[in-house]
Amino acid sequence: MLLLDYQNVLIQSVLTERFSGAAPVSIDQTVSDFDGVIFHISTPETKTKILVSIQIRCFGDLVKYGAEDVLRREYGQYVTSPEAGYDFSVLVDLENLPADKEERDELINKIALLKRNAMAAPFEQAYEEYYQLREAASKFTSEEAPQGVREGGDVKVIQYREEEAIYIKASHDRVTVIFSTVFREETDRVFGKVFIQEFVDARRRAIQNAPQVLFRNDPPLELQGVPGVKNTGTGEIGYVTFVVLFPRHLTPQRMPDVISHIQTFRDYFHYHIKASKAYIHSRMRRRTADFLQVLRRARPDSEEHKERKTASGRTFRAQGS
Repeated sequence: MLLLDYQNVLIQSVLTERFSGAAPVSIDQTVSDFDGVIFHISTPETKTKILVSIQIRCFGDLVKYGAEDVLRREYGQYVTSPEAGYDFSVLVDLENLPADKEERDELINKIALLKRNAMAAPFEQAYEEYYQLREAASKFTSEEAPQGVREGGDVKVIQYREEEAIYIKASHDRVTVIFSTVFREETDRVFGKVFIQEFVDARRRAIQNAPQVLFRNDPPLELQGVPGVKNTGTGEIGYVTFVVLFPRHLTPQRMPDVISHIQTFRDYFHYHIKASKAYIHSRMRRRTADFLQVLRRARPDSEEHKERKTASGRTFRAQGS
């Protein structure tokens, strides 16, 4: 299966070209990304100063969970006032780039990861809550622990699409991540269940260290009482639950990769549903073409003007009726 890139490839390619020492040029490009995210890369002041801005539907939710602090930590001196109509901007001066090529490449990659870094804030906050709850729980037995420690932190809601959201809940022994996803067609629901079953089977067969994955059409218990959670009863909305991100997934060394992987799950999930449908349609078209070819070959020749022989050996042409 294809793994999607975490970074925006178009922004990465534009900045790579500009950072390579090529002559400065005017830039004014609008770039779309997954989940309705829009980038704008431009040179509003001079050709040597590149402004990269991002617009995210759920930026207000992300700010509540510390997105501004994360972005300032990641981009530091490059942070500038947001461009009108956008949520966050960074400004890069081509005349003041790092001298070392590795540092320039790192800066390019960091700017291309603007969406990933903004979306990482609630996950990082949930991980911090997990460490705090784990430390608090270590002082008690499971029966003696206060209710707040047993129940875990509040559910973080990121409404990253119009009808879909990510829910994150930290507990003393795990972090649970739930995706709500809309299936407009019955075939998408069937494919979705097949894909989730593959996750379950893969974990059972070979990847025991992977988090457990569940799929259901009614909201999980973790979402009881959370505003905006829908239960249509028609199966149109599905809930994909990463039941446990175990402590081994939450170490400081592995946490960045885990955040990157889990962020792209929804896009990965729906991409492969669409790819599977396209593959099946192509197979159906190919099989139909094969059947038509067989039918053409099986068609009898026309009887008109066919030569025939009499018993004496003379030939004549039979006329069609």
